[in-house]
Amino acid sequence: MKYGIYYAYWEQEWRADYLPYIEKAAKLGFDCLEIACTPLNSYPLEKLRELRKAAEDHGIFLTAGHGPSAEQNLASADPAVVKNALAFFTELLKRLEIMDIHKIGGGIYSYWPVDFSKPVDKPGDWARSVANVRKIGRIAQDCGVDYCLESLNRFEGYLINTSEECCRFVREVDCPAVKVMLDTFHMNIEETSMGGAIRQAKGLLGHFHTGECNRMVPGKGRMPWREIAEALHDIGYQDTVVMEPFVRMGGKVGSDIKVWRDISNGASIEQLDEDAAESVKFERYMFE
Repeated sequence: MKYGIYYAYWEQEWRADYLPYIEKAAKLGFDCLEIACTPLNSYPLEKLRELRKAAEDHGIFLTAGHGPSAEQNLASADPAVVKNALAFFTELLKRLEIMDIHKIGGGIYSYWPVDFSKPVDKPGDWARSVANVRKIGRIAQDCGVDYCLESLNRFEGYLINTSEECCRFVREVDCPAVKVMLDTFHMNIEETSMGGAIRQAKGLLGHFHTGECNRMVPGKGRMPWREIAEALHDIGYQDTVVMEPFVRMGGKVGSDIKVWRDISNGASIEQLDEDAAESVKFERYMFE
């Protein structure tokens, strides 16, 4: 397996300078760094190549995560929104190819955070999303990118909440580049069995996020890591494992993730670094 961390562990904004985090992730013992797609379509091509080279120079690779805005919603009933979403993801995937990024994950079949003050049409949105993800999946395949659909908890999404739903959705899309993505934080809320949810995704799981129930780094909480590790072994999963801790208040990141207290307990950047380094050692021990 290859182990990574999401840059926003240290950040408070989705639009960030990723260069320092590339070097940091490498120094702390990670194989990859996950970045947000939010600013990528506005970057000049030189910036994309700079990020790619920085990752290569530090001996790691990049993965990408995205929470689509309402204007990028592939499940929308509004044809203008769908047209915009298709154009956005088409351009984004071409840029990921330039950056040598081969994996994107998130709620990239709907939008995030969901506005639950509006009516939810799950059957209609499901059908529209399947059709449009199939179109984008073919483009992702041409770009050499796995398009990984993240199962989100009920408070952040409504279309795909469980491994069972995610597997069913991916099978309906029926495109090799479209895969299942699971996240232990969301699984802890929605799944009856952590191990069972992972085993259900055998052959479809393309990306895996880790974090504790309270969003701390793995190893600092009560998540059943042995059960999770055994299930990953049972399905022969050997792909990316990216931790996605959120422990700091403030900024757009803190607001969107709903971090309303300092989960880090006033940790310095140096302490955050130490916790991350110890956590990836913990993951390698548990999963290997």
